[in-house]
Amino acid sequence: MRVLVTGATGMIGKELCRVLAADGNELVILSRRPEASTVAYGSQSFRWNPDSELPPKEAWDGVDAVVHLAGEPVAGARWTEEQKRRIRDSRVKGTRNLIDGMKQLAVCPKILVSGSAVGFYGNRGQELLDERSSAGKGFLSEVCVEWEHEAERAQALGVRVSLIRTGVVLGMSGGALEKMLLPFKLGLGGRLGDGQQWFPWIHEDDIVGIVQHALFHPQVSGPVNGVAPGIVNNAEFTTAFAAGLNRPTFFPVPEFALRLLMGEMADVVLASQRVFPKVALNTGYKFKYTNLPSAIENILKHRH
Repeated sequence: MRVLVTGATGMIGKELCRVLAADGNELVILSRRPEASTVAYGSQSFRWNPDSELPPKEAWDGVDAVVHLAGEPVAGARWTEEQKRRIRDSRVKGTRNLIDGMKQLAVCPKILVSGSAVGFYGNRGQELLDERSSAGKGFLSEVCVEWEHEAERAQALGVRVSLIRTGVVLGMSGGALEKMLLPFKLGLGGRLGDGQQWFPWIHEDDIVGIVQHALFHPQVSGPVNGVAPGIVNNAEFTTAFAAGLNRPTFFPVPEFALRLLMGEMADVVLASQRVFPKVALNTGYKFKYTNLPSAIENILKHRH
């Protein structure tokens, strides 16, 4: 299969490209900086500014499938109004331009797997959430709703669309776990807020596996929760991570301190989202890591 990938330099994108190439698929990369995104898998790379232009027409030649992962990191910087604009535009405008590019084609790809996030659900307390649950409230929820709406426009072109609502991806090549490693090693890690908020995690091998599952299984369409079935709350996550490092958890961080440090971005770590991967399980995806201790053990053993 010839697969066009955006966001190939990100944590998920890099590993996905490696796995797809190893399985014999051809890759086409769209990137703001194609010289930095060319991966050593025989891929082609094309320059694309997702916020302001359609993808180059030559990039679409022979493409069977699209995986769209591009977007400004949500936790990359404090949420000023400018940063929130970048987060929104990189997803909403970028996806709009991608689909508008598809509209120009005589033959469209068969499948679009587009990124989304569990932020779609907002802060929902103890409510059990699956793919049929409604959208929540707040900035991230609003962004996810718009983002998914733009991707769903591809359905009118006869494209099967799968929306991966990703949780907190755990891996050592980037992401949340890498940022938490130093404070926990120093014994400074602790629960956030009251620690009772649900923490929808997934091992990086499984989020890559779910994207592949969506690509190659025609029965997978619409929203897919990219989270592990063994969900925990924040306090349980903190305990498991500290145990994996043989470190204590002395310093819980109260909500007011998080809001002072992070501003509105604190919503990301304080929101409670008890998300269940119903579609992935019902369509036959087999998780490699269903419980948190085994996922953390694997990651800490193979960190690089």
